[in-house]
Amino acid sequence: MTHSANLRTPLSPTPRSTLTRSKERGRSERADLDAVLDAGLVCHLGVLLGGAPVVLPTIYGRAGDTLYLHGSTGAGNLRAALAGDVSVAVTLVDGVVYARSAFHFSMNFRSAVVHGRAVEVTDSAERLRALEVITEHAAPGAWSRVRLPDKKELAATMLLALDLTEASVKVRAGDPKDDPADIENGGVWAGVLPIRQVWGEPIGSADLEPGVTVPSDVLDRAESRLAPVR
Repeated sequence: MTHSANLRTPLSPTPRSTLTRSKERGRSERADLDAVLDAGLVCHLGVLLGGAPVVLPTIYGRAGDTLYLHGSTGAGNLRAALAGDVSVAVTLVDGVVYARSAFHFSMNFRSAVVHGRAVEVTDSAERLRALEVITEHAAPGAWSRVRLPDKKELAATMLLALDLTEASVKVRAGDPKDDPADIENGGVWAGVLPIRQVWGEPIGSADLEPGVTVPSDVLDRAESRLAPVR
């Protein structure tokens, strides 16, 4: 599923992944796609279920040029992803853009959209590796210190792999794009209200036994305060 770095193709190689609006906001390097996917925590998976579109929020993980998704084997929504092409979107909102006119209000953001055909991961070793990738994406450092899935849990889990060959990235940053006449007229504040995602203080489970301390990977993440842009 993964490709070596020197074989990675530029972004927007197909008509459906090529930007048609605000093309100047597009990013063409695979590293730009990696950065957005690695910084996000939740993706939205678009599938057709019973002939109607359904969008599912889910956690994910990336390994090279493969995106892994997981869910219950009993989830019809996830099984629908195997019936045809899917779309996966990740969006990071960095600020609200206040303009002098309502028309030019916007958002500063980083976003990625992936198109393709998801396949079910059936190989035992890859299934375990995929779960590790997803877990480490959501909670870095956790996989090595917790109990790994047993046979029953693995049997209840469906894992999908989506190749990242067909994808696009779009980024908006900076000031509002006001019309010259609105700027000249003055009197209206314009700018950006940044949005920051921060970690809170760790809260232990109510049934946590005495003497068990917060692990270092959780403390380090909490102490970083700002969620990292990876």
